[in-house]
Amino acid sequence: MLRKFLPNEYVKSIYEISPTKLKERGIKAVITDLDNTLIEWDRPTATPNLIRWFEALRTEGILVTVVSNNNETRVRNFADPLRIPFIHQARKPFSQAFRKAIKQMSVKREEAVVIGDQVLTDVLGGNRGGFYTILVVPVSSSDGWMTRFNRKLERRILRYFKRKGLLEWEEQV
Repeated sequence: MLRKFLPNEYVKSIYEISPTKLKERGIKAVITDLDNTLIEWDRPTATPNLIRWFEALRTEGILVTVVSNNNETRVRNFADPLRIPFIHQARKPFSQAFRKAIKQMSVKREEAVVIGDQVLTDVLGGNRGGFYTILVVPVSSSDGWMTRFNRKLERRILRYFKRKGLLEWEEQV
C-alpha cells in the first residue's frame, strides 16, 4: 500500500526536469501542480525562469496542463496569461482530473508525467492513475494552512522510504 506514495523520480526543482529528456523518453504531456511546485503558493504569476521552462517544453512539442486543488480564480490568474490549460478544484488524490487532463491533451497515460510537490495529493493521485510521477521539493518552506497537516504525514512517509533505501530524500528544515 505504501508504494502508492512512492514517486518514480525525485528532484530538487522542476528545472532539473529536462524537456529534451522527457521528449526522448516519449513524453508528450506534463500534468503539473501549481502551488509550491511551479511557484510559491502565495505568488500570483510565473517567474521569468518558469516562463523559459514552459517555452522549452513547447519547443520540444510537450503539452502542459496545470491540475490544482486550488480555486478557479487562483489557477486562472496564473494559467491564462501563459496560455496554459488548467483544471481547478481537482480533488487530488482522486485521479479523475488527471484522466481529464490527458483526454484534453489527446495523449495516452504512458505519454504523460505528473509533477508535484506533495506525496499525499500529486504522487498518490498520479500513481493511482497509472502515471509516471515526479516529486519536487516545494519551492517555498511555508504552506497554506490546509497543506501543513499533509506535510507532517508526508515527512514520515518520506523518512520511511529513505530508511528502506527506496528514495534519496533530504529533510526540509
